[in-house]
Amino acid sequence: MDDKAVLLKYLRARRAELLAKLDGLDEYDVRRPMTPTGTNLLGLVKHVASVELGYFGEVFGRPSGRDLPWFADNAEADADLWVPPEESRDEIIELHRFSAEHSDATIESLPLDAPGEVPWWPEERRHVTLHQILVHMCVETAQHLGHADILRELIDGSAGKGPGDLNLSQRSPEEWADHRARIEAAARQAGRRLTPERAQDPS
Repeated sequence: MDDKAVLLKYLRARRAELLAKLDGLDEYDVRRPMTPTGTNLLGLVKHVASVELGYFGEVFGRPSGRDLPWFADNAEADADLWVPPEESRDEIIELHRFSAEHSDATIESLPLDAPGEVPWWPEERRHVTLHQILVHMCVETAQHLGHADILRELIDGSAGKGPGDLNLSQRSPEEWADHRARIEAAARQAGRRLTPERAQDPS
């Protein structure tokens, strides 16, 4: 498997895992803000799909023709990171799939050293290659998948890729509760031991 195929494989896997974070949740739970800055699951899917269209579209002279009003000049800040009631869940999932297909077509059509230009990056670093953008999108998608992992766990306790995920220890809910309590106790013990002055000067 060559370098491009490896990167595309990882990107496709992370896309699928991010989309799967919506499975089994109702309309409220996929949209509800779970952090003080409003981070939410469906908004993460919307954001990743939208930016990927730009990176594998306009950057390489292959615009998708898809209108994304949340990126318009007069759009409100962060409009790509949440989903108002008039935008349906199905529309966002379809956008995610459309974006993936358009991006894959660009990746498969161009060599890794194909030049591109990211107009929204500073002038000194906006000239890129397909290889660089593939790595960038693998990292960005994985970063937002990590956000989604935490949000989903906070919503309903689901963690990782679900039951049988080899990256998660196999514990019962009671065992997880005991494990969390042990970590909490250790944190409190460390917090009592380290005064603010010592925490700033460990010597």
